[in-house]
Amino acid sequence: MSSIAIIPARGGSKRIPQKNIKSFCGKPIIEYSIQAALDSGLFSEVMVSTDDDVIAEIAMKAGASVPFFRSEKTANDYAHIGDVLLEVIETYNQNGQFFDTFCCILATAPFISAMRLKEGYHVLKNSDYDSVFPVLKFSYPIQRALKIDDRNVSMIQPEHLLSRSQDLMPAYHDSGQFYWCRTNRFLSKKVVFTGNSGSIILSDMEVQDIDTPEDWEIAEFKYNVLNLKK
Repeated sequence: MSSIAIIPARGGSKRIPQKNIKSFCGKPIIEYSIQAALDSGLFSEVMVSTDDDVIAEIAMKAGASVPFFRSEKTANDYAHIGDVLLEVIETYNQNGQFFDTFCCILATAPFISAMRLKEGYHVLKNSDYDSVFPVLKFSYPIQRALKIDDRNVSMIQPEHLLSRSQDLMPAYHDSGQFYWCRTNRFLSKKVVFTGNSGSIILSDMEVQDIDTPEDWEIAEFKYNVLNLKK
């Protein structure tokens, strides 16, 4: 099967300025995603979808291609990731290039590895899933989550007040790293998460949301710890 890696990297970032190219442990964070994709050997092309000249230059120096720039429609604050992927795939198709599968790799996910990309690909290839992506188990049962209304604390699901943690069904969340998809099914449904999606499970040390400067510091700490073990 022919595959393409698509790395969305818009120029505008509100919470962390220049987030997609900010230095992470010594190099632009997007380079980790590009390198993992290249090292996997799974892709006939590793491309970055961006609207920014600086991001494009850094991406190409790291070994990715930027064959065209993102349109204004998919570069605004309201564009969904599905819109970006659809634009990329349709543009390639119009140029006579077709791919059986693609992997959307996020630009700010430095824990992505070639090994995990291969693992996700093999799950997709050896199944009938529309898509496959990595997930992480919640560290605490979400059935015992609390809410606060005007300083009053109560359970969202009070029926689990006396439930033992070990008796509750484990819950997982998207790791926010990559999404393997069958191209024809994505073009039909236009979403990466369907009712027929599979997963691979990651460890806590492989995942870190990076939405604030504090998150960034935690991510760098985790990354350094992981690399000291190698």
